[in-house]
Amino acid sequence: VQLVESGGGLVQPGGSLRLSCAASGSIFSINAMGWYRQAPGKQRELVAGITSGGSTNYADSVKGRFTISRDNAKNTVYLQMNSLKPEDTAVYYCNAYIIATSRAQYEIWGQGTQVTVSS
Repeated sequence: VQLVESGGGLVQPGGSLRLSCAASGSIFSINAMGWYRQAPGKQRELVAGITSGGSTNYADSVKGRFTISRDNAKNTVYLQMNSLKPEDTAVYYCNAYIIATSRAQYEIWGQGTQVTVSS
């Protein structure tokens, strides 16, 4: 089971990016999914999370600017980021709690995707 992220890049302040994270492998179901980020010299922090039922939560710093969503049929979670600020610059990591077809449970991390907000 693995998570593969895409969608990072360089964007100007005020711009938008959409991150995607697709889970693949012998998956029975996926519970909570989320996005974390880690800036240089800082600890990894939760950006947004979403349950299997669609309930969401956000870090105060991104509320009103970022939107997390998921497509359960595609085992994919998205992060729409609008009104980006330089302080949003970080490596963004996808996270998911997955139940495999063997019924083993795993917490899985993606490889990370760089988001840089700069003029």
